[in-house]
Amino acid sequence: MRELSRKLAGIPASATIEISQRAREMEKKGIPVISLSIGEPDFDTPPHIKDACIRALIAGETHYAPSNGIPELTEAISAKVSRENGFSCTPDEVIVTCGAKDAIYDAMEAVLNPGDEVIILDPAWVSYEPCVMIAGGKPVHHPLNTGTFQIDDSILERVTPRTRMIVVNTPSNPSGAVLDRRSLSLVADLCTDFDLIALSDEIYEKLTYGKPHISLASLGDMAGRTITVNGFSKAYAMTGWRLGYAVAPLPIIRQMSKVQQHSVSHPTTFVMHGGVAALVSDQSCVEEMRAEFQRRRDYLVGELLRMGYPVAPADGAFYAFIRVEGDDMDVARRWLEDLHLAVTPGSAFHAPGWERLSYATSMENLQEAVRRIRRAA
Repeated sequence: MRELSRKLAGIPASATIEISQRAREMEKKGIPVISLSIGEPDFDTPPHIKDACIRALIAGETHYAPSNGIPELTEAISAKVSRENGFSCTPDEVIVTCGAKDAIYDAMEAVLNPGDEVIILDPAWVSYEPCVMIAGGKPVHHPLNTGTFQIDDSILERVTPRTRMIVVNTPSNPSGAVLDRRSLSLVADLCTDFDLIALSDEIYEKLTYGKPHISLASLGDMAGRTITVNGFSKAYAMTGWRLGYAVAPLPIIRQMSKVQQHSVSHPTTFVMHGGVAALVSDQSCVEEMRAEFQRRRDYLVGELLRMGYPVAPADGAFYAFIRVEGDDMDVARRWLEDLHLAVTPGSAFHAPGWERLSYATSMENLQEAVRRIRRAA
């Protein structure tokens, strides 16, 4: 067989594969593993959203749809952004995608040319770097201040003549930190001064605990420089629906649309009707889930602090990011083998020495997890 893609050969497999595979093996043997490694809500999708999808399916919404999304959904997203995010967009400046990850990939392909540099703020979600590399770009990592997990002036050191984009994620996966107005203003100034595009991943925007979420595109003229990525997975417990979206200036949306037209065509038609119901219906279901996440967060973070673990500011998402002594992969292996507790090593997020613990699980599981961690302390 001839040589396969060199581009993909240069992309490493996930640093979490070893831990997740071993956890599955243990579970198959009946070992009671508690997993705090899953990045998805443990709630069911609210009934009214499922009902809307079912009605659409029964009504025959099973055919091709416009590539950028059905008009009802692009209009609902446009209205939502104008209402909640502090900037306006037209339905034409919206593209509906097969999950937020798909929107991120489409955006990288739409903007980057070979060799363009993309600043990624560490700790960073695992798929930013591969998406940059697949699009032919070069990831440039910049560590956030590990005391505040905010952006400071040192980011200027990463800008070169090849810099094209900066990726912002707030609230953050894995740290749970929410970027404040000063941090976002630094990004805005950087983009304006050096003519950069910002990709702002805001998938956890509705899951915050006492610290307000600010959309980057709401600052100054950043709506004309920002690709805002969002979706339905986290706020509405719709991970398996694979439904996301991006809002961006029309020239970028047109480029992203080309990628979508020649790959997945469009998201599943009847699923998009569920997305409409999610946005236009009563939002009390979102608040109920958020409040429960906050209850779990308060418990888990409080217990970890009492045990002496430094914890990143868990102001959003559903993760506690903790500093551990020693190699984080070794700690994760030991916790799995000795405590039957699965966590995600920080090395997966370019943050060695940390572990990500998801509290998107029951309080009973969290209480048992705390008991097991105490045994290791």
